[in-house]
Amino acid sequence: MKWWKTPQVSVAWTIIRIWLGLQWIEAGWGKITGGFDASGFLKGAIASASGDHPAVQGWYAAFLEGFALPNADLFSHLVAYGELLVGLGLILGAATIPALIAGAFMNLNFMLAGTTSTNPILYTVAMVLLFAGSGSYYWGVDRFAVPFIKAKLNKDNRAVVNQN
Repeated sequence: MKWWKTPQVSVAWTIIRIWLGLQWIEAGWGKITGGFDASGFLKGAIASASGDHPAVQGWYAAFLEGFALPNADLFSHLVAYGELLVGLGLILGAATIPALIAGAFMNLNFMLAGTTSTNPILYTVAMVLLFAGSGSYYWGVDRFAVPFIKAKLNKDNRAVVNQN
């Protein structure tokens, strides 16, 4: 076992994972209860794509203008509930790797839209936890769920092979 996946070091990964989850829960819950509307954010990002030193790249602004802004209601719900679900997954250590990937993807999109804030920190923490691998969820639901799911899938695959 690699040193960063030991139960002792996994305590540190768990504390970091739960902290990250709380950041996502707070952001998502604030959007859900506050009536978040992404259209203002999207318009601001599109406006930041002009000038001598644009904060938003032209290709990303084109995506925002052509796809995200016309679907701002959908994006508002996806962001708010996505943040909440990422936070829950991280706090519980359930679907940890997908939650880390989804959170990092949202952070990357927020940064591409010209928003710095805490996004680089949250993105970096998610990347570190991804590199920690199973050590990041040793103290969580995935510690038990992942082996169970793998065993179930292997059993199902063997059944299919035996039928052929």
